[in-house]
Amino acid sequence: MRKTSYVVAFFAVVSTMILNIASMQRPDWLVVHGEDILHKSVVVEYGLGRRCELKVIEIPSGNGGHISYTNYECRPFPLRVTDGCEKENKQFCMVWGTASYFVNLGIGFAIVACLAIGFGVSTHSRRRRIWKSVSVLVALHVLSQILVFAVVTHLYRTDAFPTFQYARPGWAYILNTLSWVFGLLVTAGVVTTGISAQKGHRWAAGNRAYQPISG
Repeated sequence: MRKTSYVVAFFAVVSTMILNIASMQRPDWLVVHGEDILHKSVVVEYGLGRRCELKVIEIPSGNGGHISYTNYECRPFPLRVTDGCEKENKQFCMVWGTASYFVNLGIGFAIVACLAIGFGVSTHSRRRRIWKSVSVLVALHVLSQILVFAVVTHLYRTDAFPTFQYARPGWAYILNTLSWVFGLLVTAGVVTTGISAQKGHRWAAGNRAYQPISG
């Protein structure tokens, strides 16, 4: 493969990793909007490792208007006692925890893929071979993100947690989806370019295109 192709692949992998990290850090994988007697608005966000709650209180003012007070608090999620991980929600907590594991695993594969690209572009002989390793690492990175998507989607659609029946996917869920969709395209691009270079196509192999030696 040409060095330019590896440079493009490097930045593409970094982009998917950034989307991955962003989705992991955000608390809004699933979002529940509601209200109660005391609060005009209550928004609960469920992330892979924390739960955040935004409460808005409106108090009538003397001139006929309202004064709004907001309170935004976050805590680890799920908690063993508070979220029933020792009793009724034990299975949910175990499955939800695997999502965080797969996110971190995917980031690890992306980092190794970037290192492999950096190592592979150092010489022409390495560039001819390293694309296979890069494609496998990127594919594993994508697979990890798909597993996270599958876990959260399954728990969301089956109302595995008491409030999930009122939840809707948030921005973190969307970023994760973009991450693995873009990652699939990157994997396909690396494989296609690598195979084309191996077959001697100049657009993929560059000016030093090679042809396999036939017996």
